[in-house]
Amino acid sequence: MTQRKIKVILGIHDVKITQEETHDDCIAPLAEVSYTQTITITCKHCGSKNVVKYGKKGDIQYYLCRDCGRTFAGNNALPGMKYPPDQIACAVRLFYKGLSLEKIRRELDSLYHVRPSDSTVYEWVVRFTKVAVQEAKFSSLKVGSEWVADETVLQLDRGVNVWFWDIIDEDTRFLLASHLSLTRTTKDAQALMEKALERAGKTPRVIYTDKLASYLDGIELTFGADTKHRQGGPFDIENNTNKIERFHGTLKSRTEIMRGMHNPTTATLIMDGWLINYNFMRPHEALKDLPPKGIEKTPAEVAKATYPYKSWEDVVMGGAVRR
Repeated sequence: MTQRKIKVILGIHDVKITQEETHDDCIAPLAEVSYTQTITITCKHCGSKNVVKYGKKGDIQYYLCRDCGRTFAGNNALPGMKYPPDQIACAVRLFYKGLSLEKIRRELDSLYHVRPSDSTVYEWVVRFTKVAVQEAKFSSLKVGSEWVADETVLQLDRGVNVWFWDIIDEDTRFLLASHLSLTRTTKDAQALMEKALERAGKTPRVIYTDKLASYLDGIELTFGADTKHRQGGPFDIENNTNKIERFHGTLKSRTEIMRGMHNPTTATLIMDGWLINYNFMRPHEALKDLPPKGIEKTPAEVAKATYPYKSWEDVVMGGAVRR
């Protein structure tokens, strides 16, 4: 029996193999293996390799760049961030699905073995909701000429009752506008219509609502005689308002996240973020019947909306780069 040591060099990997082989066997059994790998750390801010370790926070190693003087986390996090974009995006997505902050933290712990604080998760939601909402202001879309509007009451934290007003396009299911108010007046109905007009860039042929009188004047003040107003209960007007009733069933996930809001200002931001999630991020089962059939689509896709983000991870990446 003979012994032979073989050293194979593959790039930065040094592999040492000691093997025993006999004249009777063509393949020798592996007896000992040692494996080393060299990883080069570069600064996330300037790309320099002149970096040194700079302590740990939890399980995350931090580094200091001796050239630019900035620190960064030794993981997939973007510059200036502690957590990678996929983890942040997961938290924001779960928030708009209606999960509480505590449940989101548990999910992150289960999926990624990290457990950020409640305040950190909420800061992510606020920060990247602002990014998503701001970008949506510049997107264009093509919607139909029949819209459906409705309003519903919700009690926020500390017992504050507010009204949510919504208006959607019947053809694309695109949520054109939402409005938050403490009253249910003509002024509020008009504010909803003006938002929808600005978003759609067109005047609808008809708007279906319930029998709330505020809609009559609100529609006329916004659109004049160009738009017809059809009133009726959930089972009137050829079932047209059934669409908004079903839509408000979808809004249950929104009401869950809104209950924790302490004031209408914060609630308005989260409401707008939910609108982004509904229109751009979440495929709708009801849209499978629209061309191309059988494929899940978002209202934004059906409305041919121009928007740079397809997911919350895209929003996180874009928002972190622009910071």
